[in-house]
Amino acid sequence: MKLFKRPEWRRPQWMLALLIALPALMPAHAAVKELDHIVAVVNDEVITRQELARRYDEVVHTLERQNTPLPPREVLEKQLLERMVTELALQQHARATGIRVDSTQVERALQRIAAQNKLDMAGLQAALEKDGQSLDSMRTTIRNELLIARARERDVDNRITVSDAEIEGYLQTQAQQGVETEYNFSHILVTVPENASPEQIQARRARAEDILAQLNKGADFAQLSASYSDAPNALQGGAFGWRASGKIPTLFADALKQLQPGQVSPILKSGNGFHILKLNDKRGLDATLNVTQTHARHILIKTNELTSEADARNRLLQIKERIENGAKFEDMARLQSEDASASKGGDLGWINPGDTVPEFEKAMNALKPGEISDPVQTPFGWHLIQVLARRTQDVTQERQKLLARQAIRERKADEAFQDWVRQIRDAAYVEIRPID
Repeated sequence: MKLFKRPEWRRPQWMLALLIALPALMPAHAAVKELDHIVAVVNDEVITRQELARRYDEVVHTLERQNTPLPPREVLEKQLLERMVTELALQQHARATGIRVDSTQVERALQRIAAQNKLDMAGLQAALEKDGQSLDSMRTTIRNELLIARARERDVDNRITVSDAEIEGYLQTQAQQGVETEYNFSHILVTVPENASPEQIQARRARAEDILAQLNKGADFAQLSASYSDAPNALQGGAFGWRASGKIPTLFADALKQLQPGQVSPILKSGNGFHILKLNDKRGLDATLNVTQTHARHILIKTNELTSEADARNRLLQIKERIENGAKFEDMARLQSEDASASKGGDLGWINPGDTVPEFEKAMNALKPGEISDPVQTPFGWHLIQVLARRTQDVTQERQKLLARQAIRERKADEAFQDWVRQIRDAAYVEIRPID
């Protein structure tokens, strides 16, 4: 299996959110300490008023940085509490089904956040403390985000399959449409519970119709998203950024095709609920046909509770020494590698630029054919990499099939994730109590 950027190989969403929000995720503390009380019960855990207040301060900082008009406090608090309930239900599901996040993984994530913000750990700690937050609170946030991400990988992303027939159908559609279009759009979702009654469905549709009516009267899309949307990116104004038409649900692509920048779609109905889209911009995409490919193989050692970072690195150093003393790379890969490519001697085949995570690609590109790297760390463990050959290749058909597979997989994963979240939320025992 290639080290391609499947969803589980991409930079996790929580990291992008933290990088964008830092230091917006550093709440200001209230001068007067309020008495705490329970505002929600989720299975056997609770959410308190002070926890909601801290989350409110964080989100207000973020919305102000984005120049998004603030919704009324009671509206935003209600939206945030529902989001916190869903997140807690997902975390509980992850823990109950055996997922664990060790301290090493959390520290590694913290170090990446610091590096991405051009800080060392001391600088990150100082930045947090300046605004009243601690490294420990960020560790808790990261641990919870990792729990959900690991559960998603196992329960959703790893179960997505794409058939050859789907790829062929996708390519035929693209050929008929000519140059693929890329859309920059925003999204509001009003979910409908599983097995909802006709009355529940009508109530949710009425909510969507009210939102659309406000938009048609000139209301701010980002503000309404923050106030009412059930989508994961609601507090980012519902922004999806640029997405190729093949990487979004057909329902969305067909609607966006009819819009001009600045226009809002009618209400769209899917299995998840009711959607409203706003087209921000669109552009054409031209495919790159000639690329420099690298034929590489690798040995992967993963870190976990039993294998520390130092252990994984030292183990690869020993393996490299054995290879330099005459052992065959492919034999060591079959015996030692913890990647799916082990059965093929670690062979990843011909790799295009952008197919692997940045840390892997940077180390691979620094090697000449025949060379073996020192141990290389990526988000998924430690690697020994060997470059076998390089070539410039016309990859029109191969690349188009790969992009088609990735686009279909990403679209399916997004849809399946929404279903998964809704199912876990609906299965949880939830009791909402008065906030004040």
